[in-house]
Amino acid sequence: MKKLLAVFCIITACSAPTPTAQSIVDKAIEFSGTEQLRNAQASFNFRNITYKYIMEDGRFIYSRTQIDTLGNEVKDVLSNDGLFRYINEEISNISEEKRAAYTSSVNSVIYFAFLPLWLNDEAVNKTFLGEVSLEGKDYYKIKVTFDADGGGEDYEDVFIYWFDTEDYSMDYLAYSYNEEDEGTGMRFRVAYNPREINGVIIQDYRNLKPKVKGSVPLEEIDQAFVDGKLEELSLIELEDVVISIP
Repeated sequence: MKKLLAVFCIITACSAPTPTAQSIVDKAIEFSGTEQLRNAQASFNFRNITYKYIMEDGRFIYSRTQIDTLGNEVKDVLSNDGLFRYINEEISNISEEKRAAYTSSVNSVIYFAFLPLWLNDEAVNKTFLGEVSLEGKDYYKIKVTFDADGGGEDYEDVFIYWFDTEDYSMDYLAYSYNEEDEGTGMRFRVAYNPREINGVIIQDYRNLKPKVKGSVPLEEIDQAFVDGKLEELSLIELEDVVISIP
């Protein structure tokens, strides 16, 4: 019987079933601990701006506070009710264009800070692109797109994530964008400085872009990274991170 089993394994390669994009993301969220942020409070500093996060039973409040060149305290507060700007604690009248821009920028920082939490949102579509090797480690490669309904203002953006096949850490991500003020482009981020804060993995990133704009398809940007065809644009570093979970 054992000999028959050995022969069968050789014929079939005894391969494990191919993982699905959904199962990979589920395990990545579990590893990161970010599911706890569904009911939590957090704060951090990013580029001398203070961000605060509150989420409870589907209700959220995101805020960023900074000091402008005139010494005024400027606070943007984004919640289920929309975005409001306060200057020195007094509400400020802003145009709808600026309201949309501030909403996008506040939401973007929070979104990236707490990935991969959001990858199971209803508007997210996930596709398994296979396994690849990067810098000596094996990764599951997942493509993410968004439905127009519920996908936010930037629903046409496309993301790719690389999850370690052993522990499901999110070590790389890339995305393409099409912004009115910035035009089109793409970014590739390399995670570093992972640390656990109250059970949640927080990490910083090297932010890279193609040396020649438009020269690399998004789904091949990992190979462009290996081939030295990307250049560092900036560092994404979160400081003074505090997370409180009930």
